[in-house]
Parts: sequence; C-alpha cells; structure tokens
Amino acid sequence: MPLFKPHTWTAEHKAQLDLDGHLVLPDLLTDAVRRQLTRSITRVHDIPRSTGPGPKPSNMYAAEYDIYLESLITHPQMLELAQNVLGKNIRYDHCVSLVRPGGNSGSGWHTHGYSESAPEHGFVRIFFYINGFAPDDGGLKAVPGSHLYRRVDIRSSVDDQEMWERWGSERTHPKTGEPMEVENLTAPRGTVALMWTHALHGVTPRQPGSDTRW
Repeated sequence: MPLFKPHTWTAEHKAQLDLDGHLVLPDLLTDAVRRQLTRSITRVHDIPRSTGPGPKPSNMYAAEYDIYLESLITHPQMLELAQNVLGKNIRYDHCVSLVRPGGNSGSGWHTHGYSESAPEHGFVRIFFYINGFAPDDGGLKAVPGSHLYRRVDIRSSVDDQEMWERWGSERTHPKTGEPMEVENLTAPRGTVALMWTHALHGVTPRQPGSDTRW
C-alpha cells in the first residue's frame, strides 16, 4: 500500500530543509494510510506501560507493538524519503507516537544532539501528522537556522521569551545573515514534516475543546 500521494522530491526541497532545518510537505499521506495509522496508534496507546526493559511507556517504542508501524521502517517510500535527505547509507533509530489529546500542554522548546564528534553524520526526524494542526492548537513551531548552531540540550517552557533567554545572544541565521525568528507552522491533515535533529522546536498546547491530534 503506498504511503504517499504522488509527489516529486526536488533539489529545492533539500536546499530548503538545509537552510531552515525543517520542511513541511502538506497532504502527502494517503487517506488509507491515515486511517491505518490512527487504528494502529490507538491500539498502541491502549497498552498502559512497556513490558520490556526500562520504565518508558509503550508509545516510546511504538513500532515494537504494532506490525503495521513496524512495516513503515522499511517501506520503499519511507526509505526513499530518508535517502533523499541522508544519502544511501542510512539506519533507523526509533519510532515514537506523539499523540496530543485536547487539553494537552504541548512540549517546551528543546533541541537534540547527535554525532557531535562526527557532524557529517546527519539525523533527520520524519513526522506524520495524521489529522494536522493549527499554530495555536498542538502546533509545531521552530526557529529556522537554529540547527546550524548544533546546540545540544536546549530546554525551556513553550514560552518564546523564555526560550530566547535560554538560547542566548547569537540570533543571526548563519547562512542568510538575517535575524532568527520563531516560525509557527501549520499542517493540514496528512502532512509529513522533516526536521534536522539539532533544530530548536516546540509544540503549542492542544486546545481543551479540540479532538486528539494524531
């Protein structure tokens, strides 16, 4: 079953990802995949805790608990997308389900580190937004250009001012020379987003009256 609707990856996509640190591909997932993802993730979230090693809940190891989610790891279209970004030599890291029901508090600003001693090894995160989001309702937000600083373990609340205080005074995009600013993203249903792991990002709270953001 195809994951994605017909699309063409271009050099401009890769250039935009490298410049901004993230790339949004709206309405890319097929309707059939959206339905199956919802069923699979619902089942995973009905499992209260992981029975494997460690205290993390099952959503942290989602692909280990559902055969369909596991199949996405080696799906030809998923491999092609990852290889368009990273080249032919790739490896899988993890599959996490980041479900946000109505009233969810979102996620504070943060960055992730990877391969600091060998920066030529890239780490790209691929997000599936099954039913999408609005900027003020479980929305992903990012700071274009922040990934180029390779700051590790920046942490703050979801408040932008607090984030900038934690970030510090270096607020110029290293490639464009323009001031870095927060970008509040929008994703229609079926969106696929890619993000370099060092990119500074957070998630706004899900509105109390909203349905679950799958």
